[in-house]
Amino acid sequence: MEGVNTRKLTIVAKDPGFRLGEGKGSLAFVQVDVPAELLASGPTGYRVKVVDYNPAERVVYENRQRYEDHQGNLIDPFRPLDGEDATSEAYEKRLIGNPNFHSQNAYAIVMRTLARFERALGRRVSWSFGGHQLHIAPHAFDDANAFYSEADRALMFGYFYQKDRPPVFTCLSHDIIAHETSHAILDGLRSRYTAPSSPDQAAFHEGFADIVALLSVFSLEDVVAAALGEERTPDSQASNIRLIAKRKVTPDAIKKSILLGIAKQVGAAVNGGRDQALRQSVQLAPDTKRLQAAEWEQEHKRGEILVASIMHAFVEIWHARIKALGTFKGGKYNLDLVVEKGAQLADQLLTMCIRALDYCPPTDLDFGQYLAGLLTADFELVPDDSRFRYRATILESFKAYGISLPSEGCDQTTGIWRGFAEAEELTYSRSNYDAMTHDRDEFFRFLWDNRRILGISDRGYIEVVSVDRSIRLGPDGIWLRETICQYVETAHIFGAETEAVLGAKRPEGVSSKDHIEAFGGGVIVLDQYGRVKYHIANPLRGGKRQADRIAYLSNQGLLRKQADGRSRFASLHLKRMEG
Repeated sequence: MEGVNTRKLTIVAKDPGFRLGEGKGSLAFVQVDVPAELLASGPTGYRVKVVDYNPAERVVYENRQRYEDHQGNLIDPFRPLDGEDATSEAYEKRLIGNPNFHSQNAYAIVMRTLARFERALGRRVSWSFGGHQLHIAPHAFDDANAFYSEADRALMFGYFYQKDRPPVFTCLSHDIIAHETSHAILDGLRSRYTAPSSPDQAAFHEGFADIVALLSVFSLEDVVAAALGEERTPDSQASNIRLIAKRKVTPDAIKKSILLGIAKQVGAAVNGGRDQALRQSVQLAPDTKRLQAAEWEQEHKRGEILVASIMHAFVEIWHARIKALGTFKGGKYNLDLVVEKGAQLADQLLTMCIRALDYCPPTDLDFGQYLAGLLTADFELVPDDSRFRYRATILESFKAYGISLPSEGCDQTTGIWRGFAEAEELTYSRSNYDAMTHDRDEFFRFLWDNRRILGISDRGYIEVVSVDRSIRLGPDGIWLRETICQYVETAHIFGAETEAVLGAKRPEGVSSKDHIEAFGGGVIVLDQYGRVKYHIANPLRGGKRQADRIAYLSNQGLLRKQADGRSRFASLHLKRMEG
């Protein structure tokens, strides 16, 4: 049933390449909960505005759907009508052939993804461009691509035709929409992550967006059950228990499942009709040396290592929980219990992955720092990891893929960030406690007063980017109240000033006259009393880290020619489509 704050809207469950009944049945549609609101044409709501103009065809698809009935009740215009079979070919054609459904599908998945972030973070999140509404263009161009554009304040979805096959619309792929939405949300939370920095930071956006897309689908339990496949025995008919064979839930079988692949329909289309997902990162075998290989510096490939690290841990934990279930005759498992355990795990792991951002520095992120943030985020709410060993398994998985913990600032056994050691030396008396937890100017006063203890350089331009109150509920029913404060340091220097300002030796090939834009910054986490709990920083005077960044920019040709931020995601995603 719809709640006061939610409504149901029909979407394509995964993408049109996913079919029920061992791939030969009907297209999978499902109603999902999204935040309730009175929608204008588009649909357009308070955070998302769909503008459906198709420039290739030079046509505007006017939205003719009603999202409220005559009594003002919120309705789903694409729900099955009375007597209409949701698994019928006629229903599929009614939806897939209607551009207005394409718009609803994109709107609903974007809002569902945004709501998932806000629930995990315990607060509202903002778009990076400062406005309230993100634009969605479901039919933005005739090409096999989709991307987020900050400059256009929009998500752009393409479509393309295939010989003797139906056209492929990226706006009908749950995976692709969730992926692009994650780019937009992450850009709002950590705007400097799109700046040129290192191979890890360049790859993080892609890897993180894939993780969100993959784990999101597990909340659609009926879809997960259908993808895994049902098997029955004569003994199960009377009790109406759905069963699944052991061979279908081994780690290898799960990794090969379409559930852990991105964009099956698009993947099949761009791979000559072969039935495969666009990306199946989880099948990447563990290798501690892969990150050091030159070919894995490419951001779209490197991001898959992060995805594999998370999804490998997911599969290991899920399989362990499946094995703990009792079996029926023939060694088969209760399918609904298998799916339930997967959904619970995916929900908690997705929550951990999102919350980790609050414990990551705002500039020059590497995979090891994200790992420490991930483990710390879970520790804050669930200190005891002994029952299911989520954190231990994640730590082992990351190490298996060559991702190491930061050498400083975190416990090398647990991977959790250490609390701020000099908290007692900080000066609070000149700052207003209440204002400091929501006012950027007041928090800047606190930073300035304590800049020496916090290791903040006088040389850079210091900006408090955000001050966000966060309220999260732990499994013990206790509320965790924190304030997440993000600041960034920026310095524009010449190569000759590298050592004096950044504490770094100027790399070979970098001229003393080269212009360098250097960043530093950190996240300060305040506890419920307004005291500093964590200071997670990459300071402006960063020594080796800054030298490595300058060398990377020089090798990539980005010191003298800045990257085009407007087309970054468009170019990157086109490369991934083309393989």
